[in-house]
Amino acid sequence: MLLTAFGGFMSLIFLAMLVLAVVALVLAVLAREDAYRAANKQTKMFWMIILGLAVTVNLLVPVIFLQIAFLVATIVFFVDVRPALQQVSGGGRGGRRGGGSSSDGPYGPYNGGR
Repeated sequence: MLLTAFGGFMSLIFLAMLVLAVVALVLAVLAREDAYRAANKQTKMFWMIILGLAVTVNLLVPVIFLQIAFLVATIVFFVDVRPALQQVSGGGRGGRRGGGSSSDGPYGPYNGGR
C-alpha cells in the first residue's frame, strides 16, 4: 500500500515537471527574438531546443537524471530568462511601467488626502 501511494506521488511530480516544461516552452516561443538579444541571454532557438528536449524527455524517456537536468534548465528559464525578457519587452506586474511605487494610483501617487 505504501509503495502504491509513493508511485502515485511520483506520478504527480512527473506530471508537474511536464506541465512546467510545456508552459516554459510556450512562453519561450511567444517571446520576441530581439528581446533575447536585448536581455543578453541565449538565443530564442537555444531556449526552444532546450525546453523542447525537456518536454520530450519528460514524455518519452523515463530517466530521472535527465528529467532533473531539464527541470533545472526549466527553472533557470523561469527565474532568470523570463523576467529579463519581460523587463526588456516593457511588460511588468500589474501593468505598471516605469517602476511606480505600490502607493501610486491610476493618476499618480496617492498622497493620503493632503
